[in-house]
Amino acid sequence: MNYVMGYRCTLCGKEYEANLMDYTCPACGPKGILDVVYDYSQMKKQITREYFRDNKNFSMWRYGPMTTVVQNSLLERTLRVGWTPVYLANQLGQKLNLKELYIKDDGINPTSSLKDRASVVAVVKAIENKFDTICCSSTGNAASSLAGNAARMGLKAVIFVPDRAPAGKLTQLLIYGAKVISVAGSYQQTFELSAEAISRWGWYNRNAGINAHLVEGKKTVSLEFIEQLNWEVPDWVAVSVGDGCTIGGVYKGFYDLLMLGLIDRMPKILGVQAEGCCPFVTAHRENKPLVPTEENTLADSIAVGVPRNPVKALEAVKNTQGEWITVSDDKILETMKLLGTTEGIFGEPAGVAGLAGVVEAINKGLIKAHERVGVIITGNGLKDINNGLKAVGEPLRVEPEISQLEQILTN
Repeated sequence: MNYVMGYRCTLCGKEYEANLMDYTCPACGPKGILDVVYDYSQMKKQITREYFRDNKNFSMWRYGPMTTVVQNSLLERTLRVGWTPVYLANQLGQKLNLKELYIKDDGINPTSSLKDRASVVAVVKAIENKFDTICCSSTGNAASSLAGNAARMGLKAVIFVPDRAPAGKLTQLLIYGAKVISVAGSYQQTFELSAEAISRWGWYNRNAGINAHLVEGKKTVSLEFIEQLNWEVPDWVAVSVGDGCTIGGVYKGFYDLLMLGLIDRMPKILGVQAEGCCPFVTAHRENKPLVPTEENTLADSIAVGVPRNPVKALEAVKNTQGEWITVSDDKILETMKLLGTTEGIFGEPAGVAGLAGVVEAINKGLIKAHERVGVIITGNGLKDINNGLKAVGEPLRVEPEISQLEQILTN
């Protein structure tokens, strides 16, 4: 059953019926990002803890009735997205002097990032609305996730990426059969070209911050997190931030659970950006609207100088009494190695930025030792091997002689 009542503009607050076909608010235009409005009074009759206890579908579709999908028969055909593991840190929590640190590894989704949660919803909605081609612009992960999920469901995918996209992600796109357009420009220029192409050729639009259904897919990471923690809410949840859509989705998931009475409070959300590209942090600190910034960070997946979902992202932190923080590229690389050597999890730069933010927040006294902290690793490190090697250096090199090996190992 679908519980969608309609949509509400995040700028003007105007509400629209559930059959609205526009991607954004007709009154506000492209900046009028829409939020899906649910009938929680009806939803809570079905969605209870008992519902989940008896649910044997261990994918994100166990939360299907809490999303905007209509044709449930399609869900049996998609890639198996979601129900990624949550680990209580064996060593890292102690190293950081935290009582409890929980790590949700979304890098083991089908195309190795959290973005699969949004893309699989986008693909289903495209099919529901009888499109045969789906398109997006991306710094990498949204692109590869869309290409893989579209291939699985028989849709054509057209992907626009800035020419700095890592080779691993470009390879994924081509393997999945997408038509890949590499743009010699910034993410902003890439986005604008994709928007023009979508308008001209009438493709389904999966672009971040434009399509309201994407947040409804991303929010399932929060729904899973809380259920996997036996409905116990952490004090903090850290999220790396680029466009603002992921953090908006994380907040929406917690909000849904609160409205359904499945939790009694919200965790504080820590929004983490790279120092070289931090428009949200600057806007928060200066209490001013977002302004375009340079995209100077090796964390390509969060290198977004003109975020498309500003209201939802800023409200996610504000409404949970959370905080914004920045981390340097050097700290991101250090955290890649730290996470790998202590917990055996390989995250890409953007994937571990949230954890780097936790380390920084602890050093600043923002996060206290007694608090329970959750962090979402949003992407796998194999997507960006070059920066992985920067984090760890070169292997020991020897001739095939035991004496040389002994000399190296004893020094």
